[in-house]
Amino acid sequence: IFFSCIECFSSVNFFLSLYRFQACVYFASVFQAMSCGIHYLASVFMAVTPNFVCGIPGNVSSVLFYNSSESSIEDIWTLWTSTENYIVVQLENGEIWELNQCSRSKREVSLDLAYEYKGNKSIFSCSDGFLYDDTKWKSTVVTQWDLVCDREWLAKLIQPTFMLGVLIGAVIFGDIADRLGRQRVIWFTSAGQFVFGIAVAFTFDYYSFVIVRFLLAMVSSGYLVVAFVYVTEFVGIKARTWASMHVHAFFAVGIMIVALVGFLVRTWWVYQIFLSIATLPFVLCCWMLPETPFWLLSEERYEDAQKVINIMARWNKVSTPCKVSELCSVQQDDLVSGRTGDNDTSSAKKHNILDLFCNWHIARRTITVWLIWFTGSLGYYVFSLSSVSLGGNEYLNLFLIGAVELPCYVIACIGMDKLGRRNTLIPFLILSALICVLIMFIPQDFNILIVLANMAGKFSIGVAFGLIYLYTAELYPTIVRSLAVGSGSMMCRAGSVVAPFCVYLRSVWIFMPLLLVGIMALLSGILTIMLPETLGKPLTNTLAEATEMGRSKKSCSGKTPPAHSGAALEKIEMFCQETVSTEK
Repeated sequence: IFFSCIECFSSVNFFLSLYRFQACVYFASVFQAMSCGIHYLASVFMAVTPNFVCGIPGNVSSVLFYNSSESSIEDIWTLWTSTENYIVVQLENGEIWELNQCSRSKREVSLDLAYEYKGNKSIFSCSDGFLYDDTKWKSTVVTQWDLVCDREWLAKLIQPTFMLGVLIGAVIFGDIADRLGRQRVIWFTSAGQFVFGIAVAFTFDYYSFVIVRFLLAMVSSGYLVVAFVYVTEFVGIKARTWASMHVHAFFAVGIMIVALVGFLVRTWWVYQIFLSIATLPFVLCCWMLPETPFWLLSEERYEDAQKVINIMARWNKVSTPCKVSELCSVQQDDLVSGRTGDNDTSSAKKHNILDLFCNWHIARRTITVWLIWFTGSLGYYVFSLSSVSLGGNEYLNLFLIGAVELPCYVIACIGMDKLGRRNTLIPFLILSALICVLIMFIPQDFNILIVLANMAGKFSIGVAFGLIYLYTAELYPTIVRSLAVGSGSMMCRAGSVVAPFCVYLRSVWIFMPLLLVGIMALLSGILTIMLPETLGKPLTNTLAEATEMGRSKKSCSGKTPPAHSGAALEKIEMFCQETVSTEK
């Protein structure tokens, strides 16, 4: 009911000029989405594993690496090319040691210092710690707690455990926002991101680091989920697609900030503090954001809803704002007509996940949609996380991978409105698969071409990932729409958990992550062909209507689904249009 009243104050054409209130609320809310992008990708530099060898049990007098002789190990790192390399050192007591990455060996005969040695050796573990290359990073969490060799698996769990926190946070805070309101969750998660972000920098061991990062992931994910709902409830119908889509754009700006701060700060805990401070301005002013009138009306807090409406009217210079009392009377009249017109739609039947598989058509649609959600998230994070391993300048690579998202969401919005949801989704999914194959044939010394191809892959998968939110909502009827979007979001989180493990498969074969993403994208693109187009079609209310939409291209084009609030919406829209036209 209230949505049309919101529409009075929000239009895509006058968003920044006439509708000042919505513009301020929107940009204030999505600004904090940058912090989500920051924390999601912070580990790409914070958990870097530099070159390393076993520590030595004494003072070094000379160092030998192939034919190069140096006085210290620090001078050798510029020559290091492979993990199979080893360093020969001679101690002040005359002992000669060979230092590998995860073991060290003492030569039994120490006559002269030579790189090749055929005699007997005594092999020892790295009981004296490790020596790290600090030419790029002075300190990372890997060097801080020696997460190498038999502890390497702990380093590989840093990003997956964070993404697991993202999954759980989305579920918990999404439910809390429905119960306690969007405003309170935004306050809590915003403050939580700052507090936990700073706390990460002061953790005293690996396990406390992972636990605090897990909590940080929960509040970051919670904010992002609730922010989507918050801005869409304020901006109105006309600007909803563009506004919700460009929340992703601010997330991408966060990725670009990670690259910039990573370039400037090379100590992991200082780097983490700078990233967390970047969003402090929002934490200081987020308490000024109002609760959405939608939630207030759903909780029957009519006086509070009227106060928000009056504030919106005052900011937007509208002298005659909508009245909650009029909305309530319209709603009651419409509910009465709805009961007399269609008793079936007023049933209180509860729905569950099995309703998404109620028949073959809906089940096939659900499987395809879930696959697209999973593939979009998998491809998004594989391209992002692996960007620092493409060669060349890793900071510039990550910056470009984030920057390429900004135009992709504009293209997605235009494509959805002009070509349709399905007709935009299919070519970009298949294109991303083809790009994954193309990258495999690019020679490894063509760094610039490889980076450009990965940017194109991220662009393609970003378009698909961006539009699946709206497309899913339009594919399902009202009675299970939230359930469908929620389950799809869960598959998205599952993809983000799997993505880091997929990136680690580079150690098996350098193109393995791209191969997996390409196969999934191609399969998703082919299956999407069977989905119905939803552009210009009314939303369905029942599973029968949704099934019919999938069977015939013309089945829903001439029908208007029943809606209880149709008369109310019409009355409010007429009232608001008169009000806005008068104020203009």
